[in-house]
Amino acid sequence: MSCPDCFSGHVHEGQPRGKTIKLHNLDAYVTEPTNNGPVRGIIVIVPDAFGWEFVNNRILADHYADKGNYKVTQRHYGYSTPCIISSTEVSSQSRKEQASGPAAPYATGLGRFFHEELTDKKKMTNQSVHVFWALYGFIPFIARNRIGRSFPVVENFFSELRKAEGANLPVGAAGFCWGGKHTFLLARKAGDQALIDAGFVGHPSFVDFPGDIEKLKLPLSIAVGDKDNQIPPKMAAEIKAMFEKESERGAREIRVYDNCGHGFCVRADATLKDSEPVQQAAEAEDQCIEWFNKHLAPRS
Repeated sequence: MSCPDCFSGHVHEGQPRGKTIKLHNLDAYVTEPTNNGPVRGIIVIVPDAFGWEFVNNRILADHYADKGNYKVTQRHYGYSTPCIISSTEVSSQSRKEQASGPAAPYATGLGRFFHEELTDKKKMTNQSVHVFWALYGFIPFIARNRIGRSFPVVENFFSELRKAEGANLPVGAAGFCWGGKHTFLLARKAGDQALIDAGFVGHPSFVDFPGDIEKLKLPLSIAVGDKDNQIPPKMAAEIKAMFEKESERGAREIRVYDNCGHGFCVRADATLKDSEPVQQAAEAEDQCIEWFNKHLAPRS
């Protein structure tokens, strides 16, 4: 299932440097390393509910490209993006107010409503507005983009990619929140049926435990916060134990980040540069790149 934090967070400052192209008949954002070095593989970001046009997701793609020398893309999978980005935009004063408590740096909008105690009448009114806009996007998104409906579209894209660009380059899938579930599903096929070579998942939603873990066949790395209600600490510990018992040790991993909640990989408040969630988000970027560097071997 999804949660309020799936539809809350902060908009990052910055200008994405990639370009929008037609990729297998649909719009896609594509970015490459700035050093003009050889591309070692393709990373496809399967984004959260904010979608492929959300600036945070595009800036993250730019980071991956430069950190690992990868060609990175994320595509419009045909779903409707929630109309709640406005609810994540907060004033500088609001940002200062949020700099208290472990969940505060990323708990804006609907997520913040559930994280903090509201005592001020004006604050409660403002939060009610945030909740309204979050739910305004939340309900239609879930109705239109249930996994059974969206995964065939995602799977078809990876199939086309494998036959074209991915025929000579290894392909990794990096899924977040809603996109994390799709990465779990992609990692179930190995050998000639495999559409990817490895996967990375940041704070996934709609997790079927233990089924999603038991059916994994490809290398997969998971990043999750210890305050995530989609994979709470007890479940994270059980997943780690399952991975450690596998005969193919090192093929899968899970890392738990202290004082981080759902969405921290993408939507932590970057203006609070010294906050733990922001630092942990940077570490999760490195986790993803290190994983793909290890498991995306050149294709013959």
